[in-house]
Formats: sequence, C-alpha cells, structure tokens
Amino acid sequence: MSLSWSAKDHKPTNPAAAAGHKRPRSDCGNKVTVVLGAQWGDEGKGKVVDLLATEADVVCRCQGGNNAGHTVVVDGKEYDFHLLPSGIINPKSTSLIGNGVVIHLPGLFEEGDKNEKKGLKGWEKRLIVSDRAHLVFDFHQVVDGLQETERQAQEGKNIGTTKKGIGPAYSSKASRTGLRVCDLLGDFKDFSTRFKNLIHQYQSMYPTLTVDTEDQLKKLKEFAERLRPMVRDGVYYMYEALHGPPKKILVEGANAALLDIDFGTYPFVTSSNCTVGGACTGLGIPPLNIGEVFGVAKAYTTRVGIGAFPTEQLNATGELLQTRGHEVGVTTGRKRRCGWLDLVIVRYAHMINGFTAIALTKLDILDVLDEIKVGVAYKLNGKRIPHFPANMDVLHKVEVEYETFPGWKTDTAAARKWNDLPAKAQNYIRFIENHVGVPIKWVGVGKSRECMIQMF
Repeated sequence: MSLSWSAKDHKPTNPAAAAGHKRPRSDCGNKVTVVLGAQWGDEGKGKVVDLLATEADVVCRCQGGNNAGHTVVVDGKEYDFHLLPSGIINPKSTSLIGNGVVIHLPGLFEEGDKNEKKGLKGWEKRLIVSDRAHLVFDFHQVVDGLQETERQAQEGKNIGTTKKGIGPAYSSKASRTGLRVCDLLGDFKDFSTRFKNLIHQYQSMYPTLTVDTEDQLKKLKEFAERLRPMVRDGVYYMYEALHGPPKKILVEGANAALLDIDFGTYPFVTSSNCTVGGACTGLGIPPLNIGEVFGVAKAYTTRVGIGAFPTEQLNATGELLQTRGHEVGVTTGRKRRCGWLDLVIVRYAHMINGFTAIALTKLDILDVLDEIKVGVAYKLNGKRIPHFPANMDVLHKVEVEYETFPGWKTDTAAARKWNDLPAKAQNYIRFIENHVGVPIKWVGVGKSRECMIQMF
C-alpha cells in the first residue's frame, strides 16, 4: 500500500484510510533495559548488570568480544567475565550472546571452565549463542599484535588494543570474508575452504604470519560440537522473548561511549558500537522495544591505553586514585590512567544514549581526599566549546574548567542508604545529577552486590 503526501496541507493521504479501513496497530511487546558505559569503560557495568540480573529472565551481550572484562562479586567470590553475560550467575535467567558479538571459542570455554571452578554451575545449559555471531580465530589475535607493532614502527604510537583479535575479526566481518557460528556448524568442508582462504588473505598482508591450519581446524571441529547445543537463531529467539509472555530482558553493553567506533575518541576506540544503537543491531531489537537506558559512570575517570584524556592527573592524586581504586584492567592487567570526573564526556554520552538514569560507582575511593574537582566544560583558545571535539588533536589542546568541592573525609564503605552518606558526598552526587540532567539511581561504595545504594 503506497502512502502519498499532499503538498497542499502536508498531511498524508492514504486511499485505504479514506475508504474507511484502519491499519492495525500491534503492541510493541516487552521493553528491554540497557546498561551502558558512560566513559572509557571499566565503570563497573558488571555490578549494575548483576544487580538487575537477579530479577531478569534474559541477559544479553550485544557487541564486542573478550576484549571487555566485567568483575562481579557474589558471596565473597569474584567472577571475571569477558564473553559470558554477567547475568550467567543467575541460575533462573537465560544468557544470550548476540549476533553483534565476535566470539573466540577457546576464550569462551576457558572462561566458562575457569568460573565453574569458582562455583558457577550449569552455565552451558543456560547460555544461548546467536548463529549469526562472527568468530574470532587465533590468527586474528596474532594479526592484532602484528598491526600494533606496525603502527608503533610507522607512526611511533599504537592504539593500545587488548590484542584479543577483536579489530581484525570485525575487519573480516566488514570485508565480508568473516566466518560465523552458522558457518562452523554447517558444511565443515565448505567452512574449512573459507577458513583457509581467510588465512591466505591475511598472510598476503602479513608474510610473517604462520598458522597450523590443520591443527586449528581440528580444534574448531571439536569446539563446534560443544557449542552446537547452545546455538539458536538469535533474531527469532529475541522476537519470541519480546512478544511472548511478560519478561524482564536486560542488555549488557561492553566497553563504553568514548570507545564507540563512531562516537568515541577515534582512532583510540574499539571496533563496535557500544552505544545504545548497538543493542538494536547486535540483537535484532527494534528501537520501539528499548525501555530504560542506564548509564554507568565512575565518581572519577579512568582510561586504559592510549589517547586524549583531558582530566587526567599525572600526579599524586592520579596515583592515589589508581592505588585506592585498584585500577588495573580486568582483561589486560594494565594500569588504568586516572583523573577527575569529566562531566563533558558524561553529558556527551547522554546525548547519544539518552540515559534514563545513571549508576555512579566507586564513590568510596574519594573518601580520603581533602578536595575533589569535577570537569564541567572545555575551553579552546579561552572560549567554552559546547560540543565534544571529534578531532583528537583538538581534544589534546582543550583546557578543562573545573568546579571544586570539599572532600567529606569520611569512610562511606558501610553506607547502605542515601542518609548514611555524608552531606558533602550528597552534595557532590546532586551536583553531578543536576549538571548532566539525569537522575542518579544507584551509588556504589564497594565491590560487592550489597554496596550499591539504590536511590529510587
């Protein structure tokens, strides 16, 4: 049925509607809650997901790979997740790895087995893997390292990737030579031919790349059989979850807004969309089904790897935040760079994601400071700029305008409700809320589940 527009009154003229027919409207179904990083990652998304996952029916990963790391502490046990959704801890929920995720099968099973030894039981029975997800191979990881070495030699700097093969795997996907889960579980002879072609493609670019092809194929065939019971058509699974009985569906974003391939501090970014659009494309969810969007931000700012960082503190304050906050990357073991909370980037993340609420984590790390600064604006050549710069040379040059707050000098680790927090800490939280224009729903004051103060 065509829908024409009348130039006269700018109202749609629909012949069927004029004849008395009404177009049926369908209910959009269950809404999905999305948890996303509002800085450069490492904000504590896993804790927020863990909190929400206790009541979730389905918990999904929509993008990234095992370059992301989420730590969750339950009953004194610390679990590290890289590919598995943090919701896998909940024995009553289903975990889904969506089509937008790139999966390194040896990493997936190693992660599952490692957490199983810590007490994670039955994870394989409640994990679903989309048949459209792309695969990361061992040679992708080698290529990742070769590319970093090449960048260092040619430009004198690298990107600081995790060397987990994520970028090369997404490159294979974009160049339409990648291989997916459905290919691995299909005709293995055809898969083997395409696998070999992909290796040859990379070897023509990197002559030093050596791959034991037959050994790799043998292992992949074994992984395929272990994976097979978990694989489903992810699009159809999500459609049924959205349009069936009422369900609580949670999407766990990996990485963060400032690492997004389109909106982040390019080129020092990841290779996927880790903003809200990635939830739609990485799972096959219509935008109508996106409900709450929770942004997660630390009470200060950290960054792993290379790239501009306007509020970074290369001094005793930065060292104190790094030490007190145990700021070491879950995936890489690298020390995180630390600085004051930058509300310019949190506002920018909100512009893109439309946060309905924020979780502010690691407030307790600031407990010992005499004064606390918050970056509220960037100046370029003495003038405030209203936007977040796309050009990294510009971002390196900006001058940060700060607001300074008195420290509360009180241990907040035992706080479990809003009134337990010192007045100065409350003022700090309210300032952030008002400046970003988004309510703060949780405040984190420690590692474990019970250390998240829920405000409303």
